[in-house]
Amino acid sequence: MKRVQKVVFITLGFVFMGIGIIGIVLPLIPTTPLLLLASYFFVKGSKRFEVWFKGTGVYKKHLEGFVQNRSMTLRQKIILMIFSDVMILIPLFMTDKIIVKVILTSIIVYKYYYFIFKIKTVKVRSY
Repeated sequence: MKRVQKVVFITLGFVFMGIGIIGIVLPLIPTTPLLLLASYFFVKGSKRFEVWFKGTGVYKKHLEGFVQNRSMTLRQKIILMIFSDVMILIPLFMTDKIIVKVILTSIIVYKYYYFIFKIKTVKVRSY
């Protein structure tokens, strides 16, 4: 892999990790998907950074359970759903094209199906 590409991946990993950490404090920013993105970029960028990231407390507290067990707390699900709904509803209301409205509505419906039936809800994380 090109060195520049690795640097970009590692940089994006730190950017998404930073925003995800901010999301721990600010409930409007979804922590889990941002940390998943950070993990993806660290894996693509460097084995060393992947190992480092998976050893951090942030990863263990907010992401490890999801990655291993495909589970989230109800609070995590609700915050993520609200954030993603707002992001999808903005273009939904701004467009006049029916096909775009149908696609966005389908995404919302599928998202609820997936989060309700495919991701297990746990009360308390065991670390």
